[in-house]
Amino acid sequence: MKRLAVERGLAVFQPVNLRSPQDIARVSAANADALVVAAYGLILPPLALQAARLGAFNIHASLLPRWRGAAPIQRALLAGDRESGVSIMQMDAGLDTGPVLSRHPVPIAPDDDAGTLHDKLAAVGADAIVAALADLEAGRARPVSQPPTGATYAAKIEKADTRLDWKQPAAALERAVRAFRPLPGAYGQLEGEPVKIWRARVVEGAGEPGNVLRTGDEIVIACGDGALAVSELQRAGGRRLSAKEFLRGHRLPGAARFS
Repeated sequence: MKRLAVERGLAVFQPVNLRSPQDIARVSAANADALVVAAYGLILPPLALQAARLGAFNIHASLLPRWRGAAPIQRALLAGDRESGVSIMQMDAGLDTGPVLSRHPVPIAPDDDAGTLHDKLAAVGADAIVAALADLEAGRARPVSQPPTGATYAAKIEKADTRLDWKQPAAALERAVRAFRPLPGAYGQLEGEPVKIWRARVVEGAGEPGNVLRTGDEIVIACGDGALAVSELQRAGGRRLSAKEFLRGHRLPGAARFS
């Protein structure tokens, strides 16, 4: 957005949090018809919500009230949701609690990761906000209050979330690999060294969670239920490698174990 604005010779204003009186005054002086927020990450103060004629609106990457908060895409993938979507929401003082103008479901494919799902939702959201603004201007918009049940919270992703717990079922770990791809990457510890795991699939296997069961084109690691066959991984400071390339440069001992 900034690059496009600069190319068109439009002023770019980047306040830290929109809380100072000077920041609010500058936004108000624009005499905007509407404020539109996408992946902003902060709650707008009340004066900012009132700065535009039609109000302030959020392009939110979930079907509200499910997954209010900072990381709806990752949390949907982690939970194994079969559907995500975009909600065009009129902002209020709460965290993604305002009335919804429109909801646009998007199926989650079995191979979707955070990057591919983000791109699908971004395309849907772009069309949805244009349509919503047209409806607002024409007086056709009918915001609907969110239902009192079904709300979940999509907490911000912390580093601790990205470490794989091998006691978990393989299916849950495979979802985590996709949820944290392309950023920041899921990881495990191998011989005391963090190793990011970029691609994996669920296979049959049993053993002490974290133990390497077999190697070859994939590195098969025992989980709490089933096993994870890792096909792409990355040592700290290295590049992403196929499992076969990784094993050529990093021979695993007979009792190798991820923790």
